Amino acid sequence: MNTLENINIALGSVRDNWLRAILTLVIIAFGIMALVGILTAIDTAIYSLNANLSYLGANTFDIDPAGQGVSGNRRGRQDKEGAPFSYQQAMTFKERYPFPGRTSVSLFCSGLATIKYENQESNPNVVIFGIDENYLEARAYNIKLGRNFTAREATGGGLVTILGGDMVETLFAGNAERAMGKYVTTSTGKFRVIGVLESKGSSMNQSEDRRILIPLQTAKRYYGAEETSYSIMVSVNDPTRIEAAIGEATVTMRNIRKLAAGAENDFEITKSDSLLGIIKDNTVYLRLAAIAIGFITLLGAAIGLMNIMLVSVTERTREIGIRKALGATSRNILIQFLTEAVVICQMGGILGIILGVLIGNIVSVLFGSAFLFPWLWITVALITCTFVGLLSGLYPALRAAALDPIESLRYE
Repeated sequence: MNTLENINIALGSVRDNWLRAILTLVIIAFGIMALVGILTAIDTAIYSLNANLSYLGANTFDIDPAGQGVSGNRRGRQDKEGAPFSYQQAMTFKERYPFPGRTSVSLFCSGLATIKYENQESNPNVVIFGIDENYLEARAYNIKLGRNFTAREATGGGLVTILGGDMVETLFAGNAERAMGKYVTTSTGKFRVIGVLESKGSSMNQSEDRRILIPLQTAKRYYGAEETSYSIMVSVNDPTRIEAAIGEATVTMRNIRKLAAGAENDFEITKSDSLLGIIKDNTVYLRLAAIAIGFITLLGAAIGLMNIMLVSVTERTREIGIRKALGATSRNILIQFLTEAVVICQMGGILGIILGVLIGNIVSVLFGSAFLFPWLWITVALITCTFVGLLSGLYPALRAAALDPIESLRYE
């Protein structure tokens, strides 16, 4: 018998014993679904981050108080937190940092703001940022219409604002020209629109366009407090000198923070192109947990499949005797039952892959990223199913192949 005949016989056996075959098949499907689904979800999240961090390029880095940046929690070890960056410290760094590039100081004001214009009102999920004149360039934002803040507006304050694309869509029906010069209202007062940003999409379920920007000094006045920490980002002119720029930034910040010669840094510097590596490192245990869950489920499915195959061998003893009497060798019988076990596993695996890909890509919908088809994990799942089928079907197949044809023909 060739492979196609063995597969047809296996499918016929599945149809004849469809209930118990389906139960085992579903168990296999759940194991594969857990394996593929969780790993796809992780890859989708990383892909979304990669797509949305890539615009920063390899020439930027962030400076944060120790323990408060992305790398503040590594392998379950929480770093000691440093004191927040005060407004004076951040602005002093901006003035003293000598390396060729642009230093941006910003302040996160609110993520639950409501913005109004006449009878139009946004949902209470708008982000307000206080920024200086370098923020847009450092963060790779482009002005679609209007202008950026001047240095005088950033440091002196002013009731002016730059709107993200979503806010123009919500308040001005997507008409950027109509928005120019109008006054939008926040909980702190009215701001005149002087610019509109080009769309940037979403990152980690946070729209980059659902925000308004106000001058840094204005943000300090309305949203600043004693423990407020200001964000610092540096964009270097020459990407090949990024390490030298980081070294210079370290020296400058240590002087500003008045750290003793032997004291550790109470701040951390993170390159934009290293953020993804940090996130990948922190998902290692999550990946291992997904693999463990999947394989534990598959172990139970393998035991169930072996039981089904043993029952099948007993029920088909007479059939095996007839096949041997007609010339089938022990090797033919062995391959037939192994094929049947692998077919059941592969059917369960395909179902699990479909469910896993769909469930994993729910994350892509939440993050607003593209649909991800995880070829690597699909290949791993199919190989795993083949291995499980061979492992669980081997003993029943050997038992079937060893049956005596005469005794088998007498079996009732």
